[in-house]
Amino acid sequence: MRERFWERYPLHELTGEEWEALCDGCGQCCLLKLEDADTGQVAVLNVACELLDIPSCRCSDYANRFARVPGCTRLTLERVEQFRWLPHSCAYRRLYEGRKLAAWHPLNAGDDRRLRRKGIDVSSFAVSQREVPEEHLEDHIIAVLPIDD
Repeated sequence: MRERFWERYPLHELTGEEWEALCDGCGQCCLLKLEDADTGQVAVLNVACELLDIPSCRCSDYANRFARVPGCTRLTLERVEQFRWLPHSCAYRRLYEGRKLAAWHPLNAGDDRRLRRKGIDVSSFAVSQREVPEEHLEDHIIAVLPIDD
């Protein structure tokens, strides 16, 4: 990867490897969401996708995630503006909005220890989708995001 690529190149000039490296490993995008069809609001649950390895906040089958989880969403530059539910801390969102990466981001900090110390990742509160029956998902709402147009 090119040195400090996230500061030197616009998103559309990143290689595939650089794009993937922007992920801070927080696991927040792997939390289940429920969208209200009438209001457009998105409810975020503390329930993680069945493939998320919660302690590491990494997908346990990243290469096959789209085949195994039909609702898994591919975050691409062409679609990043559609993902307004991404947390404000997300590197993809930050760079798309013209902001810099946070100091705790693993690309700046050199590892994920600062991210974990700050509690940015979901490892301390997420539960696996395997443990929550579908009829109880609404009991696990932790935030409701108003979505601005």
